[in-house]
Amino acid sequence: MSFFRSYIAPLLIVLIFAVAMLAVSARIFLPSDMMAPAPIEETVSTRPPVPLSSRDGLAPDLSELIHGPAAYQVEG
Repeated sequence: MSFFRSYIAPLLIVLIFAVAMLAVSARIFLPSDMMAPAPIEETVSTRPPVPLSSRDGLAPDLSELIHGPAAYQVEG
């Protein structure tokens, strides 16, 4: 067990660090168009938007934000 702690475990840690550094630094060699962040596109939905509260179009009450819509609450 002492051999593993002294030689094998530190070697594994250094190898994992080296692989991670290689993966992170590989983006230097990518073409410039691949280094840019991915474009963000808005999703198009065919369904109407879900209302925020039971009252259509109005902001929900604080109790509704904390406890959820009244339709989802359990009596008891």
